[in-house]
Amino acid sequence: KNARCIDGLGAMGFGCVEVGTVTPRAQPGNPKPRMFRLPQAQALINRLGFNNDGLDAFLHHVGQARCRQPGATSTRQVPMRLGLNIGKNATTPIESAADDYLTCLSGVYPHADYVTVNISSPNTQNLRALQSDAALDGLLDVLSQRRDALAREHGKHIPLFIKIAPDLDEAQVASVALTLRRYGCNASGAPNHAWGVIATNTTLDRSAVAGMAHATETGGLSGRPVFEKSNAVIRQLRAELGAGFPIIGVGGILSGQDAVAKIECGADLVQIYTGLIYQGPSLVQQCASSIKNAFSA
Repeated sequence: KNARCIDGLGAMGFGCVEVGTVTPRAQPGNPKPRMFRLPQAQALINRLGFNNDGLDAFLHHVGQARCRQPGATSTRQVPMRLGLNIGKNATTPIESAADDYLTCLSGVYPHADYVTVNISSPNTQNLRALQSDAALDGLLDVLSQRRDALAREHGKHIPLFIKIAPDLDEAQVASVALTLRRYGCNASGAPNHAWGVIATNTTLDRSAVAGMAHATETGGLSGRPVFEKSNAVIRQLRAELGAGFPIIGVGGILSGQDAVAKIECGADLVQIYTGLIYQGPSLVQQCASSIKNAFSA
């Protein structure tokens, strides 16, 4: 949450690490307990609520990461990429949400290889409303304008990724894809890599864990139960967005085969979270090796 463990995560062998979500001002998040294990389903429920120490502390920690220092040595052939994930404060009215995202974007832009715009956490009231047609279009518009100004200021163009929920229906996913194409493709319709999409966040659906301990806890469900839901969204996004549009697949990856399946559904990159809790650091190498073996031919 506070970008404290970038070097440690990098040492596990990740090619890309994403940290956050950060908000402009520090906030405690939701009351504890707010994380629950459902081992029978290889799942977690969390209602953390964007707990973090605020943008200034976040940027300080990013700056302290040794792997991000100028001239840092590494045995890697390709430097580890760093994604910085931004959100809005819980006390910020939803109609003013864009202001928080703009503040965070301006702060993280010089330090990021990409920026994730988190509009799909179920643990901040009304946040998922930003995925609707008009709200998403308005948010992408102001963020695109600010990004253009930041690109001129810093001399580099950083891609922005919208993180969406697995609970959108097909019509809603199609609408998101249409909006992304308007901002993420050039005049010929080819992807310009200005925008991408992360599919998906946690789910509110409890059908896969009904009757289990903690299944009725408020929050977002992650892990194995979201695997197929996220895959379905990825497949539709790839069909709607066409080849070349950047998609990061996440949700229920607990093995190398799961990671390969995400790529086969249309993802360009995969992320793990709950799988790391249940499988441990060895999952990183399993996923990397499985993807390399499956697609190196």
